[in-house]
Amino acid sequence: MSTAVQNTKPPSGFSEFWFYFSRNKGAVIGLAIFLVILVLAVFAPIVAPHDPSVQNRDVLLLPPAFSAGGNWSYLLGTDAVGRDILSRLIYGARFSLFIGLVVVTLSVVSGVLIGLIAGYFRGKVDTFIMRIMDIILAFPSLLLALVLVAVLGPGLLNAMIAISLVNQPHFVRLTRAAVMTEKSKDYVIGSQVAGAGTMRLMFLTILPNCLAPLIVQATLAFSAAILDAAALGFLGMGAQPPTPEWGTMLAEAREFIQRAWWVVTFPGLAILVTVLAINLMGDGLRDALDPKLKRS
Repeated sequence: MSTAVQNTKPPSGFSEFWFYFSRNKGAVIGLAIFLVILVLAVFAPIVAPHDPSVQNRDVLLLPPAFSAGGNWSYLLGTDAVGRDILSRLIYGARFSLFIGLVVVTLSVVSGVLIGLIAGYFRGKVDTFIMRIMDIILAFPSLLLALVLVAVLGPGLLNAMIAISLVNQPHFVRLTRAAVMTEKSKDYVIGSQVAGAGTMRLMFLTILPNCLAPLIVQATLAFSAAILDAAALGFLGMGAQPPTPEWGTMLAEAREFIQRAWWVVTFPGLAILVTVLAINLMGDGLRDALDPKLKRS
């Protein structure tokens, strides 16, 4: 009996995480879809059948291959200037995932740092920071992003900066609340008694215990960033033509909605599927990382 007890090892952190994550079938499906999109984006030059910027005047607004008049060389058809839609969608995945990654990185780094300061020091510093965050949250996010892009100038870089600033308050408030909860716990008080400095307490003692909700929020912010970037591109304030960004593709196809349904449908589906997959992953991460949702 003692030998059996000794050979029983506690599950590793990843094993426990995957156990709870895999219980959510939607999250597993979302992860699979996201990995497919990620692979397509990384290997776009190999996977894409055509150059996304090359125009073929002989096949303007060509229907998809499975429709009447289609051509199997252009599986999802072509746009108004003869560019292959499938190739542009594959390359567009690169831009969308890159936008999400940059926006989330900027939002998380700045938001966590500000929220950590507000939650740890409290007092006038906390009040000042939170009133600024409340002002930012008082504006509709897309409207505020539009104003910021209008001030900075249209373009992909400025759109990413604007979206990150709009998403930042969510991370500030979440970090602040988590820090306030953790700061009063015994292990933090013990570290203070042991002589730990302010920076060590903030970044090495408290912050690691606040990461679970931040990871979930970052996942949801990733999908929101893709949606906001597509909206800005659709309004002409994000990525500029001929960049194969999904929102920009929708903007270029507006006037052809009735006569060429495919030029609008496929970019819209790409946004829908990607955002849905990331949101499903976020639900699974919440189930796996939130102790309150774990059931033994």
